[in-house]
Amino acid sequence: MSPMMRASGAMFGLAYGDALGAPTEFLTMKQIGRRFGELGPAEPEGDPALVTDDTQMAIAVGLALLDALANPPFTPDLVAPMWRRRFVDWLNSPDNNRAPGNTCLQACRGLAAGRPWVEATVAGSKGCGANMRVAPVGLAPGLTDETRAGAAQLQAAMTHGHPTGLAASELTAFAVRLLADGTAPADLPVALRARSHEQRSVYHERWLGTLWQRPGMDSPETFIARGWDECLDVLDRLDEALARGDRASDPCEITGAGWCAEEALATGLLCFLLFPDEPVAAIRRGAASSGDSDSIACLAGAFAGAHLGMDAWPAAWAGRIEYAAELARLGSAWD
Repeated sequence: MSPMMRASGAMFGLAYGDALGAPTEFLTMKQIGRRFGELGPAEPEGDPALVTDDTQMAIAVGLALLDALANPPFTPDLVAPMWRRRFVDWLNSPDNNRAPGNTCLQACRGLAAGRPWVEATVAGSKGCGANMRVAPVGLAPGLTDETRAGAAQLQAAMTHGHPTGLAASELTAFAVRLLADGTAPADLPVALRARSHEQRSVYHERWLGTLWQRPGMDSPETFIARGWDECLDVLDRLDEALARGDRASDPCEITGAGWCAEEALATGLLCFLLFPDEPVAAIRRGAASSGDSDSIACLAGAFAGAHLGMDAWPAAWAGRIEYAAELARLGSAWD
């Protein structure tokens, strides 16, 4: 086991960010300031501290991944039915009452009805539900880059069929992996930009099948390039925000509100990179935002935990976060 327990740090970190951002998700900056102060919520509320569908679905992705990796070889034919079952279980859970996204609900209803996932997915959606849950794919050990990329895109594609959701999910998973492997935070934007250029015309047909066959798309390369180009655009905005270095203002001002996948990635990264050695400050910045605060803080927490490990978080939080047992199971499997 790594002494830093980076996988546990990432899994608990995403839940902590999610819990911090949950009560601020639909508030304006002024409303957040009046209720929580300028820095946002200081710690998760309640015992247990409740999370949202972001953490619920990250756990679903992670537990299915754990099952699949225990039954090698790891292939799309193996893991897709496992993700389907976990997503349908989430759909039908009585705890699925945390303002889940319409795309996830619609697609999971199609999965529950037995439709092939390429038909059940919402073709035009690139909502952040595609990548708020992908951190486990970044944390799982022993995957080749091609397999990690395909798996990250497949778990997104089962509900969100837009190419930008796929590309942003891959980048999110690789950001988590790079940080867990010891990449310096300051080097992360350059590494993600390089990956975007390298992968711009790579369509993972073994994982995605005929998903690309949409009106107006003449090839799989044309389809996926659209997603990578939108991610490159938002990485430009991330560079602009980092150059400004403003740690006090709404993080959504330049990189976006995070309702779509590429903006959730960029704004989550921004919150982390503004506070690379202060994980609680990073998720508080995500929670104190005008956009999709729980998803932004969730991703910031995953990045911070992958970088700094479990011991960087307040020890008292682990005992009262919702789904602590599932988070610990995933973290301990991959630490």
